[in-house]
Amino acid sequence: MTKTWFITGTSSGFGRIMTEKLLARGDRVAATLRKREALADLESQYGDRLRVTMLDVTDDRAVHAVVDAAFEQMERIDVVVSNAGYGLFGTSEEVSDTQIRHQIDTNLIGSIQVIRVALPHLRQQGGGRILQVASEGGQIAYPNFSLYHATKWGIEGFIEAVAQEVAPFGIDITIVEPGPAGTDFGKGLVRPPQMEVYDETPAGQVRRAIANGSFKILGDPVKMTDAMIAAAEKQPAPKRLALGSTTYQSIRKALGERLAELEAQKEITLSTDIDA
Repeated sequence: MTKTWFITGTSSGFGRIMTEKLLARGDRVAATLRKREALADLESQYGDRLRVTMLDVTDDRAVHAVVDAAFEQMERIDVVVSNAGYGLFGTSEEVSDTQIRHQIDTNLIGSIQVIRVALPHLRQQGGGRILQVASEGGQIAYPNFSLYHATKWGIEGFIEAVAQEVAPFGIDITIVEPGPAGTDFGKGLVRPPQMEVYDETPAGQVRRAIANGSFKILGDPVKMTDAMIAAAEKQPAPKRLALGSTTYQSIRKALGERLAELEAQKEITLSTDIDA
């Protein structure tokens, strides 16, 4: 049975790959992007099975208009994929106020708004799926990505709550957590001017590793996209989908350390309840 998908951020990376794969297998896609020409080849190849709309997810009014129109014109959308986003690469002291707001407006508020606007439509049609593309960076953190991590940790908290709110309506949500992958993510990084004071710190080490290629990129974006598509078919829907060996190792280590720290403070933690 063919499905209809709504996907943000389809000009490159996971969004582009997913759009190609879904159209090739016979599905319909309502794709949004900021550079319409990026999907011109697919538009000419697949005709009315591909609906392309310009959308900047930081524009609340546009999000409402585009999502509402997609549900109206496609009649039913089975899977909503909130994928649009980018990375701000710099220490918290280096990034500007404007860069901070745009990072949060795009990755966090933009994702929240896409989902919020889609929910009434999904309820009215009796259910559906949402895939929120987050990152391993929603569970762990690298120096230089503090604002990026703020958005990814934030969207994971949002989804944790919303998934419980909408489950009674047959709406299932999966948080997708890909690790470093061979997409154009690195090319799209916004980089503020660097401060020399950070050269000999963990932030400087990460910068050098990325610059000299020692920061290994092991994730295959095509395999990761296949896993995302497959996750939308699974029953019950997975709450999270971690992708890549780097992701597995880093999240496992971080969760273990968090649990160990919680247990180490157990006596203090339990002692702070109101006395019986």
